[in-house]
Amino acid sequence: MSTIDASLTSFIDITPDSDFSIHNLPYGIFSDTKDAAGNNKRRAGVAIGEHVLDLSVLETEGLLTLEGGSYFDQPTLNAFIDSGRDNWTQARTTIQTLLSSDNDTLRDNADLQQKALFKQADVTMHLPVRVPGFTDFYSSKEHATNVGTMFRDPNNALLPNWTEMPVGYNGRASTVIVSGTDIVRPSGQLKPNPDDRPIFSACKRLDFELETAFVVGKGNHIGQPIAVDEASDHIFGMVLLNDWSARDIQKWEYVPLGPFNAKTFASEVSPWIVTMDALAPFKTACPTQEPKPLAYLNEKASNNSFDINLSVELLPENAETATVLCETNFKYMYWSMAQQLTHHTITGCKVEVGDMMGSGTISGPTPDSYGSMLEIAWNATKPVTLKGGETRSFIEDSDTVIMKGYSEKDGIRVGFGEVRGKVLPALSFDFDFDFDK
Repeated sequence: MSTIDASLTSFIDITPDSDFSIHNLPYGIFSDTKDAAGNNKRRAGVAIGEHVLDLSVLETEGLLTLEGGSYFDQPTLNAFIDSGRDNWTQARTTIQTLLSSDNDTLRDNADLQQKALFKQADVTMHLPVRVPGFTDFYSSKEHATNVGTMFRDPNNALLPNWTEMPVGYNGRASTVIVSGTDIVRPSGQLKPNPDDRPIFSACKRLDFELETAFVVGKGNHIGQPIAVDEASDHIFGMVLLNDWSARDIQKWEYVPLGPFNAKTFASEVSPWIVTMDALAPFKTACPTQEPKPLAYLNEKASNNSFDINLSVELLPENAETATVLCETNFKYMYWSMAQQLTHHTITGCKVEVGDMMGSGTISGPTPDSYGSMLEIAWNATKPVTLKGGETRSFIEDSDTVIMKGYSEKDGIRVGFGEVRGKVLPALSFDFDFDFDK
């Protein structure tokens, strides 16, 4: 496990509760919001306190030189990630050095600071990677047990395969979106009355799913699985993920092949990718796995998870303050990211740099740690009272859902920022189309 060098500080003023300490340095893609010249070019940066450090400027100035060429004056991070772990390590070390309080290269150069440092409030964040593929797992035992208890047999809440393998499905990479994107309430087939035919309607049970996702940093060849003890070498970093869910659409459509339209309309991620190097000091063990996994899933590493505090807040329109709906932790996840990636590739599936793989809803052992409204309001039987007196069983139009996450140890904080999305009303449909026009 990596240790934290508490003596490492930045010349930039950073509050103790900032997610973006010099020990973090997450990568993102940004453009200027307030550039008078109209320069909205996307390029790479890292978050440091309330600022963004423009890595393309450091490259141009010859202060950030990596093997294989230039990587940061580009609209995605894919090329940099694909360049390999040696470059990841060198970039992180160089950036930390330039931002440290005892290095004068950037600290004492006002002109360079003016070119390279931007207030986060003055930039627009974009999706950090091109996402070739998106996968969503179902790896929280508490969440799977809650859902199975609600909709199946409480005494047999988990299906027989759940404790044998990381269950998942392939989703839509095209609707992975960045935090701050408004969510249009989806419409589709619902079946409110089991004795009647389905109806077409706007979703009435819109939900969030508190998740993280890891970003694939190294692919494989088709037909060649990734070994579980090598899987961590294929993971670049993590983001927060709100994998929005239309529960009533899903209930009707998911038998026999699983979620489809209920999960394709929006998978919303935080803009900053927190690297596995930054998270290394916060490693911890996964829960005990019984039965012991099959050999291909049996990890040698004991610290195969991470201590990441997670929370969800709901902010109704015109409300003064948000209500905290849940607080949980990534360490409750039953299946590790390495096991997920290995199982994903065990049949020979090819994964690519930039692929995102969602954890599945992260729920803890107590009601205040459940990671979805389905669980928190227990399928609408226990509505939640918000600050101000309103109640919620599911997410309503004009509600904003805010997810946050951070790790903290020895006074050092490494965080993700937030993923935030506001729900807009469903579209109006007129099905009397005239196809001759």
